[in-house]
Amino acid sequence: MRTRSPLLLALLPLLAHATGNDPQKTPDTSPIRRLPAVQVQGQRSNADSGLQAWGAATPHDTPASLDVIGRDRLDARQVRSLSELAREDASLGDSYAPVGYYQNLNIRGYPLDLGSGYRFNGLLLTGEQLLMPEDKAQVEVLKGLAGLDAGVVEPGGLINVVSKRPQDVRTLTLGTDSHGSRYAALDAGAWLRPDFGVRANLAWEDLHSYVHHADGRRTAYALAADWQPSERTWVLLDVNHQDSAQRSVSGYQLLGGQSLPPHPDPTRMLGYQPWQQPVGIVSTNASARLTHAFDNGWTLRLATGRSRSTIDDNVAFAYGCYYVAACATLPGNHFGPNGEYDIYDYRSPDDTRVADSARATLEGRFATGGWQHTLSLGLQAFHRSITRRASVNDYVGSANINDPEPPVYAPSPRQPGPRMRRLDSWQRAAFMLDRIQLADGWQLLAGAQRVDLDETARDKHGHVTRTTHLRQTLPQVALLWQGQPDLTLYASYSEGIALGKEAPFWTSNDGDMLPPRRTHQLEAGAKYRWHDDLALGLALFRMRQPYQFAQPDSSSAGFTFVQQGQEQRSGLEVSADGALTQRLRLTASLTLLRARASGTGVPAYEGHSLANVPAWRASLHLDYQLTPTLALQGGWRHAAANPATADGHVRAPAYDVFDAGLRWQGAWGQRETTVQLGIDNLFNRVYWRDVGSAYGDTYLFPGAPRLARLSVRVAW
Repeated sequence: MRTRSPLLLALLPLLAHATGNDPQKTPDTSPIRRLPAVQVQGQRSNADSGLQAWGAATPHDTPASLDVIGRDRLDARQVRSLSELAREDASLGDSYAPVGYYQNLNIRGYPLDLGSGYRFNGLLLTGEQLLMPEDKAQVEVLKGLAGLDAGVVEPGGLINVVSKRPQDVRTLTLGTDSHGSRYAALDAGAWLRPDFGVRANLAWEDLHSYVHHADGRRTAYALAADWQPSERTWVLLDVNHQDSAQRSVSGYQLLGGQSLPPHPDPTRMLGYQPWQQPVGIVSTNASARLTHAFDNGWTLRLATGRSRSTIDDNVAFAYGCYYVAACATLPGNHFGPNGEYDIYDYRSPDDTRVADSARATLEGRFATGGWQHTLSLGLQAFHRSITRRASVNDYVGSANINDPEPPVYAPSPRQPGPRMRRLDSWQRAAFMLDRIQLADGWQLLAGAQRVDLDETARDKHGHVTRTTHLRQTLPQVALLWQGQPDLTLYASYSEGIALGKEAPFWTSNDGDMLPPRRTHQLEAGAKYRWHDDLALGLALFRMRQPYQFAQPDSSSAGFTFVQQGQEQRSGLEVSADGALTQRLRLTASLTLLRARASGTGVPAYEGHSLANVPAWRASLHLDYQLTPTLALQGGWRHAAANPATADGHVRAPAYDVFDAGLRWQGAWGQRETTVQLGIDNLFNRVYWRDVGSAYGDTYLFPGAPRLARLSVRVAW
């Protein structure tokens, strides 16, 4: 029987005797150095971010919908995973995010490409790793076509994580939850000299999952260093390393391909076998950035980075019903009508993903006639490789979703094959953007990116299965009006390119790669800062691209994966973040999304929402200061009914989830102390958080049950 962890307040007296200075409250997004503060703030505000979507500009001056989730929000909601991050913005959703495995998100209903949809300080980040939240100053969610940051990437957008910078800080955070997990994190930094500072983040976590048999552990280390060798030159170095191990939890599937499981149990591990090993994920990410300001007002930015993730995949995987008698005349890539499913011994050790990237940007100002130009010129290169073994993927037995524990079967005697380079992908790009200051607060932004993609894929025997050679020029243009300092109105047009999808194994053209897709986006929006305390945003957008899907036909497989027709998404995003009153803070977002396919040749697939794209989502977080030291927190998340099939016949019900919390901030002895108690899913609602498709199949994941979390953070 699992024991409950004690409240970690008992450790605070030990901390009170630690030596140190008086607490000093400084935000994590502070400039690179404290002396001289004014000079550094003026030149460094954008270098830390790496956000280059529309040139080096602040979010307020960027003609795109984006959400910057700062350190305060990450701490207030105790975010530890990507799936928890998805609660912060209504435009985000889960997209195959199992417990115990690397997770993925979707933006505006588009699943992010794990190879190119995530960035670390503006550089490529392998998506096949867990989120390390401890060393992050902020998370930037760039929605829609990502402009100069895009290249070949899914059109939903990008997520860029930004490292904390050095500052004089020492904090220790201890945590636990209602399942008995234990958590400790240390954040320590200092300016060793006026021109050189360091910051270290260490974290350790003993995970007691709400899913039976899915306990795990995680350790993480990060180091950041800032150096200013001259008045005009800055160097930023970052590295983090994370090691985790946890059994992966399989998702449900539709029963007979026609209905949702009636009573999903979020605590049950489908297909569990005692010999099933944890999935091990080891990741290392490093970046180096240099910024130099020339005497003539031009600025050079150089950046390079490497991201590496190795996955030891070990799963007793619940999938389909090919070996169940009841599925003899039904599609085998779903669970059986009565809840039966097959169990596979899947092992793929040493699955290594490496992403190298480099970027050079030159930015400067000049005038032509009465117009002021801000020009950005740049080159960037990405290289991504996948090296893996021939996996074991063998059927071992069958079970039923109603089994308290699945029957135990013997594992497959086969062993994985030798390691082989399976993918080599080079993406090179040159880009240009000119921001022209016109009269009366008007700005015109015009630019383009030339993208060259060369990609080679091989099978487990080393035979080339696919080559891609792509040369595209992607334009972008925007018009802004800033007649008032606090108001930005904009309209933009962008084009992007995404790789074609691979045909699933259960289609007649299994393994075929469809051609790349060109995406077109129109967006108009407004951003308003109300008394510098509340930021409001509104965006209207329309996106279209060719539709790729499994088309029913008379082939022996019953389906062929094709590109036919168009998919179009039109939407409205509304956001608010800041103080409503001196005591009440608000973070809220609403996304209305209409996603339709047309011209598919399959009438049943048209006229309704695309799978895993609910018509609307909402997210609301309130923080009310009851007393100078005590605050009350509340949260609400809503998603409309969510289609789970291409014909819209099956829909996951709409849901509302409520969260609550208390935060105490004060002094314990002479040390600044924050105690947070949060309850996720306060009313223990059972709901489907994700009904999306991954690797050609649909998986259903129930939301997490009620969970209470306690953390204590002490600064000295």
